[in-house]
Amino acid sequence: MDSPPHSSVVPRRLAEWLKAPAAFHMISYPDSVRFLYSLGNEMKSARLGLERISALLAGLGHPERACRYVHVAGTNGKGSVCAMIDAGLRAAGVRTGLYTSPHLVEPTERIQVNGDDVSSERFVAAFDRVHQTAERMIDAGELDSHPSYFEAITAMAFVLFGEMAVETVVLEVGLGGRLDATNVVQPELCVITPIDYDHEAWLGSSLEQIAYEKAGILKPGMPAVFSRQRPEALAVLERRAAELGVPVTHTAGWRVTDLELDARGSRFRAEGPVSVRVECPLAGEHQVENALTAVAALHQWGVPVEAVERGIPRAQWPGRLEMVSTSPEIILDGAHNPAGIRALAGYIERFHAHRRRWLIYGAMRDKSLGEIAGILAPLAEQIILTAPRSPRAMRPEALRGLLDHPCVRLAEGLPQALEMAREAAPDDVIFIAGSLFLVGEYLAFARRGGATARKGVP
Repeated sequence: MDSPPHSSVVPRRLAEWLKAPAAFHMISYPDSVRFLYSLGNEMKSARLGLERISALLAGLGHPERACRYVHVAGTNGKGSVCAMIDAGLRAAGVRTGLYTSPHLVEPTERIQVNGDDVSSERFVAAFDRVHQTAERMIDAGELDSHPSYFEAITAMAFVLFGEMAVETVVLEVGLGGRLDATNVVQPELCVITPIDYDHEAWLGSSLEQIAYEKAGILKPGMPAVFSRQRPEALAVLERRAAELGVPVTHTAGWRVTDLELDARGSRFRAEGPVSVRVECPLAGEHQVENALTAVAALHQWGVPVEAVERGIPRAQWPGRLEMVSTSPEIILDGAHNPAGIRALAGYIERFHAHRRRWLIYGAMRDKSLGEIAGILAPLAEQIILTAPRSPRAMRPEALRGLLDHPCVRLAEGLPQALEMAREAAPDDVIFIAGSLFLVGEYLAFARRGGATARKGVP
């Protein structure tokens, strides 16, 4: 989970206006987004714990009880796994909901029904219902304060999934698991993707502590799928599963055969209780394990092999090794922790070692930037350091001190970085990486006409 790509302070008059009875005003989509952002940065204002979200959902009539759930936690790959599970379920004829975070451009991206983002009109209606309920409960002394950004939008997702008659929701954890706002559901399947270091200030400084938080989504007797894990993380997950009587499927129990990798995805056969031909449309060798996790989860759910084979190739997960332009080629990647950067480095070395490589990089201050810098430096011949539009962004001048590289330039923001990258030759490749904020900025910039499908550098 990360913060919304913009922040603002809600004007006092708007806050008072939003408290007024719904009959006296019509809330617009920009109003709802502005108010949600005013609740604070998702990380800096995070309030781990289930008391407030549980009370709010009770006030809403428990919309979270209307659907079946696949609950997905982990450090890396959980969004990709969610997207592939969702695609497989839809191929089997299931009406699905998909809840992920963060968004890249618009908050509506976080809540999908049958593969489509919810409309701004539905988003606004859900916001109004959640906000009005929260205000009523605050006035009645049933809530101590307004729900946080993530609590509010999680409640909105539950409301929308119930209203839109969703059958099964693929629910991605925001931060950790045990105390995350999504952990109010009773899932019929839990999935835990690879665990690594990230958000140590919240989850603990050791893999054992982080794994303990992730294992908090496990429920008594409910089955789980575990991706391949580091031994110290796996030991914690196994111990907790045993305590709760959780039957576990390990992806390590499945074999990958006939593997073919290219710069756009992978093809392989997953051999386990059944044999599944997998065409993964998501780039990077690390996506093989993610696809295998999705296959194991879909098999556990009872999805027929034919639906798995039809569904996974349709999965979409933007901003992760996503090629968005040619001549020069531009690839977006939201890798923002050491494990993600290592996956990016492996991808570049495998598929782009023969080309001149550019890196436009921007990051948040709360990341392991010293370790990341050591992985980054050899990646590119040309590096442009910039700052995403976020109060948590590391200034490019500070990033420069972490990199030992002969060709580094500084750009105030992404538009300036793209201007510098005009020098790239048509057969060069440009990676925009380090933060999903930066990836979202590029996509928003492209939508406004700042980049074309043919020529990504304006």
